Amino acid sequence: RYDGDLPVATAPVPPVPAQLPLAVAGFTGREHELARLDKLLAEVASEAGTGGGRLPAPVGIFGVSGTAGVGKTALAIQWAHRVAARFPDGQLYVNLRGYDPEQPVPAADALAGFLRAFGVSGQDIPLDLDERAARYRTTLSGRRVLVVLDNAGSAEQVRPLLPGTAGCLAVVTSRDSLAGLVALDGAYRLDLDLLPVEDAITLLRRLVGGRVDADPAAAAELAAQCARLPLALRIAAELAAAQPDTSLAGLARELADQQQRLDLLDAAGEVRTAVRSVFSWSYHQLPVDAAGAFRVLGLHPGATVDGYAVAALCDATPGHAGRLCAVLSRAHLIQPTGPGRYGIHDLLRAYAARLARAEDGEAGCRAALTRLFDWYLATSGAAMDLLHPAERHKRPRVEPAGSPPPWSGPEQARAWLDAERSNLVAVCAYAAAHGWGRHTVNLAQTLFRYLDIAGHHTDALAIHTEAHRAARDSGDRAGEARALNNLAAVFWWRAQYAQAAEYYREAVDIFRASADPSGEADALTNLGVVCRSLGDLPRAVEYHRRALVLYRQTGNQIGEAHAVTSLGVVSMMLGELPVAVEHHEQALALSRSSGKTDAEADALNNLGRAFLRLGQPARAARYHEQALALYRQHGYRGGEANTLDCLGTAYRHQHDLTRAAEYHRLALALHRRSGTRLGEAAALNGLGETLRAAGDVAGARRHHTDALALATEVTDPYEQARAHDGLATIHHLSGDPTGARTHWEHALRIHTGLGTVDADSIRDRLRALTCP
Repeated sequence: RYDGDLPVATAPVPPVPAQLPLAVAGFTGREHELARLDKLLAEVASEAGTGGGRLPAPVGIFGVSGTAGVGKTALAIQWAHRVAARFPDGQLYVNLRGYDPEQPVPAADALAGFLRAFGVSGQDIPLDLDERAARYRTTLSGRRVLVVLDNAGSAEQVRPLLPGTAGCLAVVTSRDSLAGLVALDGAYRLDLDLLPVEDAITLLRRLVGGRVDADPAAAAELAAQCARLPLALRIAAELAAAQPDTSLAGLARELADQQQRLDLLDAAGEVRTAVRSVFSWSYHQLPVDAAGAFRVLGLHPGATVDGYAVAALCDATPGHAGRLCAVLSRAHLIQPTGPGRYGIHDLLRAYAARLARAEDGEAGCRAALTRLFDWYLATSGAAMDLLHPAERHKRPRVEPAGSPPPWSGPEQARAWLDAERSNLVAVCAYAAAHGWGRHTVNLAQTLFRYLDIAGHHTDALAIHTEAHRAARDSGDRAGEARALNNLAAVFWWRAQYAQAAEYYREAVDIFRASADPSGEADALTNLGVVCRSLGDLPRAVEYHRRALVLYRQTGNQIGEAHAVTSLGVVSMMLGELPVAVEHHEQALALSRSSGKTDAEADALNNLGRAFLRLGQPARAARYHEQALALYRQHGYRGGEANTLDCLGTAYRHQHDLTRAAEYHRLALALHRRSGTRLGEAAALNGLGETLRAAGDVAGARRHHTDALALATEVTDPYEQARAHDGLATIHHLSGDPTGARTHWEHALRIHTGLGTVDADSIRDRLRALTCP
């Protein structure tokens, strides 16, 4: 039953990131600074000997320094848009939040985001900072990319993010002078001063209108009281626009009165005093409920918020929260960052948080954050209930302090998780460090399946590490064991089996000591999978059987299905095909009765593999097609790719080589896109076998060679042996018995060590090679 609409498989096209934020509306002045940046760009290109302004070498680093609120970000983004066409391979942007005392963005996290923007899968992003930076530089090699590193706290935060290749440019904004980048990294520095008086008045004119020309002296006074800082000027201009019947002179007097009420001897100096005065002036014009919303927004640990999160913070309805956000946005106290999402300048964030502590007290702040964290936990649980309803019982329940978005189905729930993922990471870190450890533990448990299936391994590592720390510090042994179980899964996906096995064993011990047989069974099942990946099949069988006993004792049908499936896979590897079929049919029945569609798809796919080995490829294909439909319905890309590969093998055995190659190529592209390197090695071997059957010996050799390299890198002995077998067959067909013998001997050693039935067929081939 061929899907006639199956697309032609091609190598995935690397994405071209375009991450620059919107240019600031009404950007005014800075012609001298923009011209200076243009000149620097031309000078760097000229030094490279091209004179064409294409910046092939060396790497350029432009630092824009200046006081807070002076417009560094606006200038950098305005200029970046102006020159973006010169960097056709992409534009990267990150707000490093370098002066946020709680949540500065670590260089490692920024690097992970950049690598993902270029299509690098979570599994392929290294854990070590230096390795991650090296992978980033390798990814940029040969490309022309513009990198905007906004709001950096120090040269040390920036340095790992600098490109290392000709053709790239980094623009760094910071309150710091960036002397280290200038001295050690050859950066060009542009010091951004206050807006000239004329430009400050022009900005007011653009935002306020003719009232500026009607009273130029008052406009000049208002600009001076705002210290000619664009951030303060915009807020003051909005106040003026909101009070059309009040003269600018009257507004200037109001601001002067506000400044007198504040401490004019602020140790930070006149500029900061002016900004604080404008903030305070604007804040006191707000309605009471909008002022309260502004205060608690300063407490949010993430970079952006939507109206539903604001509703939880304010204990309001989503509709009312949306209206509050509109009021704050019009006052320029927050700014839109996308449909229904808002960000807040770091100065305003700090000011709002100080107000919250002063006016709402510690109890009020803690209540607001508790509502927010409860809302994230409840809403994440609601999203996961739509995506994985059969695992509802595994997720902690909490009464939401607000409403979740009105999702129409699983795809919208998944989109919400994608949009909020960075916030969820930030919430887990903040909650763990500030006394909400239970929220971190529960959020990590709730998000496990989403992070695991979607391949967000870097974020999963951060979240589960925080959960492990929080549980351990609070003496929550059950939470510690679950976090270890989840951490181990990250390392398994990354083919770091020794670390995964260590965490699983520790989890087994804690679950057993805590009298949690269901948790112990989960960890034992996973430990058995690691042993299977390492080729220790007897130990894998032992762990799966122990898990099966515990699942049956606790009446956990879903767990029982997983354990039986795992036993069936090992039985197939050992050549015990009738036993394997029995296991997979039992797993299928258990999965269907429990409503767990992904486990049902696993059982169907494994039944197809078993019947293929029994010499029934048509029946195998029917099982694979059913599995494929469920995986696609479930959004499980890894399972979809594995099934496509199996379908390719089934069609090869039916001598439909064109369709077989098509399925293998689709599987290979999907594995590469989702970063499942274990599956990629299998798809390479499958395509190699099909190409060899079609007479394309050169293509087969290339794919088996690639499969061997990849399987060796990720320590997958079964696919290593399969690649050796394929290469041996090619050498044999090419009249090279020595090469054939070498590869078959390698394959035999691996299969003998694994204890698989495939060792017998390899021995037969070696005997045939010896005896003419």
